[in-house]
Formats: sequence, C-alpha cells, structure tokens
Amino acid sequence: MTDTARAVSRAATPGAADRARSPRRGRLSATQWTGLGFIAPLVAFLAIFLMVPIGRGIVLSTQEWTIRSFVTGEAPFVGLRNYADVLTNPVFPQIAWQTFLFVTVSLVFQYVLGLTLAVFFARRFPLSTTLRSLILLPWLLPLVVSATTWRWMFNQDFGIINSLLGGADIGWLTDTSVSLWAVIIANIWLGIPFNMVLLYGGIQGISEGLYEAASLDGAGPWRKFFSITLPLLRPVSAVTLLLGLVYTIKVFDVIWVMTRGGPVNSSHILSTWAYQISFEADRDLGTGSAVAQLLVVVCLVFGFLYIRAQRKEAQS
Repeated sequence: MTDTARAVSRAATPGAADRARSPRRGRLSATQWTGLGFIAPLVAFLAIFLMVPIGRGIVLSTQEWTIRSFVTGEAPFVGLRNYADVLTNPVFPQIAWQTFLFVTVSLVFQYVLGLTLAVFFARRFPLSTTLRSLILLPWLLPLVVSATTWRWMFNQDFGIINSLLGGADIGWLTDTSVSLWAVIIANIWLGIPFNMVLLYGGIQGISEGLYEAASLDGAGPWRKFFSITLPLLRPVSAVTLLLGLVYTIKVFDVIWVMTRGGPVNSSHILSTWAYQISFEADRDLGTGSAVAQLLVVVCLVFGFLYIRAQRKEAQS
C-alpha cells in the first residue's frame, strides 16, 4: 500500500483526526494543571491538619503510651487492648449515657429555640436587626469567658440562678444529680445563635408567594408553619442538626471550665474523659486516644447517614 493510501485509510478511520489533534495520552492540559494548582493548597491543608492528626491518633490508640514513654520514647504495640480497656471500664456505660443525654437534649433545645427565634425575626418590626445582633453575642464570645460566667451564675452561695429560684440552696456544680444539667443548660445557651442564623437564612430563601397563596386559601400561621416553613427547611435543618451534633459531641471547654467532669464523673462526656485519661489521671495517651477514636467513628457514622439521606432525597 502506498503512503497516499495509508493516509486515506487513517483519515477514514472514525476519530482519527481527533486523536491526531489531541495531546499525547497521560499528559495533562494547561486547564487541568490550573485546576490542580487551585486544589493543591486544600489537599495539603487537609493532609497536614486533618489526616495526619487522625492517623497519629489511630497509631497512638494501638500503643501503650504512658509517662514512661515520654522519657524512653518507647511505646509497645498492644493492638486493640486499649479499646477493650475502654469498653470494659466500669465508668464507660455511665459516661456513654451522659454523652448521649448531653448531645440529645442540647440538640433538641438548640434547634427548637433557634427555629422559634428564626421564625420570630423573619417578621419585620422595629429594632429586629438590633435584637438579632444581640442574640449572636453568646456565639461571638470566647467559650472560656461564657463558661466562666455560667460557673459564677450557678454558684451555690452567691449565684444568680439560686437567687432567681427564691434563694434555693442547689449545688448545681457540686451535686452529682444536677451537675450534668448545669452544663447542658450552658451549652444550649451557647448553641442557640448558631441554629438561629442557619435557620433564619433558610427561611429567607422561601418564596413569599407561597405564604400569600396559603393565606388566600385560608391557612393560619400554624398551618403555614407546618405545611410550608418546616417542610422546605428540611435540607437546612439536616445540615444544622449534623453540624450541631459534630460540635456538641466534642464539647470540652464548657464542661472543663464549669465542673472539670465532676463531681465523681457526673458531668463527664467522652471528650472530657479522653482528656482526663490522657493528661491528668493516668496520663495514658493510648487509652485516651482510643476514646477519641470512638468519637471520630460516631461522627463518621452520622456523616455517612446524612450523605445517604441526601442522595435518596435527590433521587426521589
């Protein structure tokens, strides 16, 4: 076959011209290099500040890392023994229940009160912007400052909470039966602004025409709320509750400043317990890391459940 015939044959082959003009396989185009350049800082940030600490925590949770290890630098590999020690610890069921109670009650009241305020401020009235800004103060203040303020307020002798209860003598921070509820109340107060901001933004995205049409059909305020506002806020509510779960399950500052997990472990949750095991009581970083990894697993489970729910909703 002559050279001319070969050229005609290649030209007649489908996609031959495109392959001739396309760059060599395996070589990135300028656009792809630009995209990689933009995404590289994010990947580096996640690797350094997220993946490396998580990986280090997993390694620590499989080692016997004690005070002696700080001196010798030796931490024997123990496999899953640290996890077994955590799960068989007689205190673990109590702290797991307190963590569940702390997270559940905080999320419910933060969401309900945040949604109530979001609906309230969705109406236009004088000073609404000023009042909404004042409600954001708990979110803007440092957690240590807020927790210290609540510790003073819950003081048994001169706290304002007992004064408002008619001079009651309740040891909010020293009584094992109420210490957990004291930190729950403080955490609810801290989380309301976050929920209000997200839900208020979601309400602002709902068309006013829907409410006007509902009014023409004779729907009242409650009917509008349950038939329009609440269903259309479902995606925003899911994000709000998921972020609230992640933030609440790892709360440390509030509890540590107010009660340090006491008295007698009555206000400990998994995050504060992990810190106490790692840096105070036994200074056992291996066991403390095992507790921390349990928190990571819980957050990952709820994150995957959220992604799955979102995919089902998108497909329906």
